[in-house]
Amino acid sequence: MSVTSRYREAWEGFWREAPDEQGAVFWDAEPALTVARHLALFEPHLSDPGLPLVDLGCGNGTQTRFLADRFPHVLGADLSAAALDHARTADPAGQAAYRQLDAADKSAAQALHAELGDANVYVRGVLHQCEPDDRQPLADGIAILLGDRGRAFLVEPSQAAGAVLKELATSPSGPPPKLEPVLRHGIAPVAVADAAVPEFLTAAGLTVLASGTLPLVTTEHAPDGTRIELPSSWYVTGRAG
Repeated sequence: MSVTSRYREAWEGFWREAPDEQGAVFWDAEPALTVARHLALFEPHLSDPGLPLVDLGCGNGTQTRFLADRFPHVLGADLSAAALDHARTADPAGQAAYRQLDAADKSAAQALHAELGDANVYVRGVLHQCEPDDRQPLADGIAILLGDRGRAFLVEPSQAAGAVLKELATSPSGPPPKLEPVLRHGIAPVAVADAAVPEFLTAAGLTVLASGTLPLVTTEHAPDGTRIELPSSWYVTGRAG
């Protein structure tokens, strides 16, 4: 199974329009406020930090480049070719490699695992963006990439984030400028029950090794000037044993 064409086309349209500069996209916050915080939680659980690391749903590669400074082999993977164009443009030195990948396609995940071997995987805010029928196949694809030794770190907006986004989207003055294109292209987050994420992982044959909550920082600001943060949950997962 692979993702729906509507989903793919929505992302291509979004990334074709997106500006190149870092921070112009709603979720493209500075790595110090995002992936650096996540790594502090993730790294203690890595069974082998030397494995390739896949930044799944890498978008324009802001977090990928941060990871590439800290791990020996980093691959940014995304469904959208336009997103990867942004990522490569922002990484002229080729700190990381980039690959178009539909991780919900079992054969594509298997082919990448055959190439890389077991890998660690970083997934920030991807599962909730999927069509409902694509979520379990995506979790299955992550399990394939991990193999026996890899670990994955997933962070997903929690159910409470939906209320925050709805309030922003329905503001009398209109949605914030960086949220507007997300809504216009039809890729606004779809609610995923908090309990569903570990269930997807368990069904994929994975064990949740650690979990917790952490605000997911965006690049947008409230009218009072404070940075908008979305409630989120994080999970470290891998094969048991």
